[in-house]
Amino acid sequence: MRIDLMAGASLSAAALRAAPEPTILVFDSGLGGLTVLEQVRRARPDARYVYAADDAAFPYGRLSEATLVARVLAVMERLIARHRPDLVVIACNTASTLVLPVLRQTFPTPFVGVVPPIKPAAETTRSRLVSLLATPGTVARAYTHDLIRTYAGACRVTLVGSPNLANYAEAELAGAAVDDAALMAEIAPCFVAEADGRRTDVVCLACTHYPLLLPRFERLAPWPVTWIDPAPAIARRVTQLLGPGDRARRGEAPVLGAFTGGWGLSGPLRASLAGRGLAEVSVEAMPLALQ
Repeated sequence: MRIDLMAGASLSAAALRAAPEPTILVFDSGLGGLTVLEQVRRARPDARYVYAADDAAFPYGRLSEATLVARVLAVMERLIARHRPDLVVIACNTASTLVLPVLRQTFPTPFVGVVPPIKPAAETTRSRLVSLLATPGTVARAYTHDLIRTYAGACRVTLVGSPNLANYAEAELAGAAVDDAALMAEIAPCFVAEADGRRTDVVCLACTHYPLLLPRFERLAPWPVTWIDPAPAIARRVTQLLGPGDRARRGEAPVLGAFTGGWGLSGPLRASLAGRGLAEVSVEAMPLALQ
């Protein structure tokens, strides 16, 4: 059975709209959720925001499923107790597909997750050649294959599990140069050309880190394609649950950044975070204990 990752919790939309200035917590293993934060802030510029990065456990793909579930539950318990959000966005495909059901059973707070954008890709493609660019874990997950069977049965979907792009995105945001050839090696399998002349025309970005590199993907692509980022759909879902709010206000309040490790918070990274609205960044240390 497919889980509705975009849904809220059992609270009604009317109950959620009761908060005139809601606090929204955006959560990721690292910095990829910044792409979701940007879109949600545009949709609800009047809200208060906390951006939480579980960088002490980054990347989540190296953790077993049981360890990941326990880790996210522990971190979320602390974050909810400390920041009391009205809604939480899980801006991570890995955490969304594995942990959301348990989060919704454990906490009354509404959660919105990230869905690999297979459905809009199938609706957009004309060549019926679609590629899904994701982490190896998301490519292998049953949820992803269920989405493809349900929404893209008429398409040939090429699954590309990149082992390095999330790290490259984090490095680039921190000011470290990433070689074009290294990026091209990761995205090249997305571009498929058939003998009948059809070529891939849509690429799904199924990791929230990847839109951080999108300008470079567009420049390096061997031919133009439509790149689908799920972040705008997440922002629309947040607005559906919380209401439109006061759109006359344009992100006046700074975003509070909360990191569980903080080892990579260099001067250049702090400057990048400040440019994205995270004027205040704190470390709420939660070391990862692996058995």
